[in-house]
Amino acid sequence: MTHVPSNENAMTLTTTQLDAYLARIGLEQPLRVSIDTLSQLHRAHLMTFTFEALDAFMGWPSAITPAAAFAKMVEGRRGGWCYEMNGLFGAALAALGFRVTRLCGGVQREKLGDIAIGNHLTLRVDLDRSYLAEVGVADAIIEPVPLAVGPISQRGFDFSIMPADGGWLRFNNHMHGIAKSFDFKADHSDEAAMVATHGWLMQDPASPFTNALAVLRHTADGYVALQNDCLRRVTANSLSEQRITSADHLADTFETVFDLDIPQPAEVWKRLQSLSRNKAA
Repeated sequence: MTHVPSNENAMTLTTTQLDAYLARIGLEQPLRVSIDTLSQLHRAHLMTFTFEALDAFMGWPSAITPAAAFAKMVEGRRGGWCYEMNGLFGAALAALGFRVTRLCGGVQREKLGDIAIGNHLTLRVDLDRSYLAEVGVADAIIEPVPLAVGPISQRGFDFSIMPADGGWLRFNNHMHGIAKSFDFKADHSDEAAMVATHGWLMQDPASPFTNALAVLRHTADGYVALQNDCLRRVTANSLSEQRITSADHLADTFETVFDLDIPQPAEVWKRLQSLSRNKAA
């Protein structure tokens, strides 16, 4: 049976969608509402789905709703970025009976200021206490953490939640993280701001996602990241890099490293090459 979430900000999946989502991440009912289950779901989601912003990079259509993310990620073999990764995860949690609040955050607010607010969706989950559930940063925590100020350590990577100006909290990523930080408030939800910023990130030439390829996936002891044509494998104690050298190499990397079914990989390679030429000119 699908549970209706107690909080109006949460979006949920239907019973059929929930079953398909759980099958996709390798779990099954019954699942009790508990921190152990939340942690199990959080890890399974990140070990199944890849962070990728190819829609913005290629100018392909994208929507912010969990229903759209479900069609793309569960029914298709694609990944998603923060709105989709956290959106789908939050909708699944709500369907399981968790109390979920969609929070409007700002990646790089420490550098960009308040204009960043809306460029990130994160999740608060209320159990015995409030937890930060975050599957949308891609190279950060693999399990939820208490929503409280202090240091965080997972798998040898060091993170923290610290106070920031204006009553915001700042999640600081580990030293190799691509997104260095994001700011959020435990009670700040603004769907309109996220919709507006989603549109800007998808279309504006100044968006970091229209001008760079970003694909990241968690591994057993770290993560693997593709930034343009540079493939990085990162653990707490090591970092290695290799270059993607051709369209076929890129297509194989999408398939075998990231478990993605990307349409027209040759077109993605062509766009990468075009960007490289423009930067060199």
